[in-house]
Amino acid sequence: MPPPSTPLPPAFNFAAHVLHLNASRGGKTAYIDDTGTLSYADLAQRVRNTAGGLRARGLRPEERVLLCLHDTVDFPVAFLGALHAGIVPVPVNTLLPADDIAYMLAHCRARAVIVSQALLPLIERAMAAGPHEVETVWVSAPGTTVPAGHDDFAACIAHAPLAQHAATGADDMAFWLYSSGSTGRPKGTVHTHGNLYRTAELYGTPVLGVREDDVMFSAAKLFFAYGLGNALTFPLTAGATTILMAERPTAAAVSKRLREHRPTLFCGVPTLYAALLASSELPTRDAVALRRCISAGEALPREVGERVAAHFGCDVLDGIGSTEMLHIFLSNRAGAVRYGTTGMPVPGYEVELRGEDGRAVADGEIGDLWTCGPSAALMYWGNRVLSLATFQGPWTKTGDKYIREADGYYVYAGRGDDMMKVSGQYVSPFEVETTLMRHDAVLEAAVVGRPDSDGLTRTVAFVVTKPGVTADNTLAEALQAFAKQQLAPHKYPRDVRFIAELPKTATGKIQRFRLRDGSVG
Repeated sequence: MPPPSTPLPPAFNFAAHVLHLNASRGGKTAYIDDTGTLSYADLAQRVRNTAGGLRARGLRPEERVLLCLHDTVDFPVAFLGALHAGIVPVPVNTLLPADDIAYMLAHCRARAVIVSQALLPLIERAMAAGPHEVETVWVSAPGTTVPAGHDDFAACIAHAPLAQHAATGADDMAFWLYSSGSTGRPKGTVHTHGNLYRTAELYGTPVLGVREDDVMFSAAKLFFAYGLGNALTFPLTAGATTILMAERPTAAAVSKRLREHRPTLFCGVPTLYAALLASSELPTRDAVALRRCISAGEALPREVGERVAAHFGCDVLDGIGSTEMLHIFLSNRAGAVRYGTTGMPVPGYEVELRGEDGRAVADGEIGDLWTCGPSAALMYWGNRVLSLATFQGPWTKTGDKYIREADGYYVYAGRGDDMMKVSGQYVSPFEVETTLMRHDAVLEAAVVGRPDSDGLTRTVAFVVTKPGVTADNTLAEALQAFAKQQLAPHKYPRDVRFIAELPKTATGKIQRFRLRDGSVG
């Protein structure tokens, strides 16, 4: 494993660390949400008070508290307050069904829940659906009355502060994040206090280049590993200001914040960037203050990246991270962006591409992406089999397929489960998708393999057209001809189907498995 540049002391608490870093910035705005602002001094006070309130309710170090919160100032307060007390916050996807939340409650054995009032019915359904150990439900409901039978999170925030932060270590369990769970149940990914520090040290500060004078806005939510770094770890490490948005990140909602709050750093996902480009509400360059954008979640198509960069006049740094690695470990760099690639390894991380035999593949060949670095999770809680398969010594298997170019840039080929073999040769769905998206009629595309009547894999493209475009057989044939001109003969889609909307996760990833199994389209 590459040695981290800065050794951490044996005693390390990430919440105490960021409060100390910002002790001299008390009057500066730390967060702006839909209802107001929170200064660094108020953030520090609320974090310490929340730690005291959690402990006073009987929660002990390493016990879990489930966070089902929209992106408001109460999220960083609750998350850091738990860390400060040595309690383990478990943020969950607020768009999941009650059955999944019920599984997480039981799996992590949370003794308490902190929930936004609008999401309280979801938590109540989850608690009614199965066994759990929840004793307290705190409701985040600024300015309103909390329903009977539950506690007001405002009272926790107003509690007497914890006298001293918990004496945790850099390698102690700090928080959990649940994987997306595209196959099987979501996996409880266990991260440490030191992991948060390392992502800021290796990516947030030197690669993304977050500065004290920045205003950050992440469309990716805080419950997502990508969003947690963008809207909490990185800006708090640098002393920057962060914009939070409770509503879903539609093109209209994002455009409004870009105009009104004028962030200097914007963090999005490829599907959102494509939606922004197609939106009538896309701000002009002179209406925003962007100096840099980043993209992750899925690989950024070359054409989308180039168009966003041209429109806003700034680099878009495409990178890849994972829940297991906490944030981006392979990325483009400012001034050296090659659109259509994911860049090079972030200093402090190593990357290898391995074949089915476990050996390194040559440049130009598709291989499984493995990475090694100091932000890797400890394990999947309660899942020894998958932990051993994913975390092998210092290396973590990502499940992605990549190609390394001769000069060291990495090109995304697809998720391992999404790769297709047509006529005995690998086909990258991402390569076909990005080719189709270069056609003037195409807004989005997803490509999967489906067996035909002879049992052979047939490449099928699902296409969302741009507004005003007629989707018919003539266009389908034109798209096939367009792909044939630019791809090897075995790669063009044998079938083109038009669809109103691609199925996606809450984090914007395309759910290709739903297209493969026929549940959509």
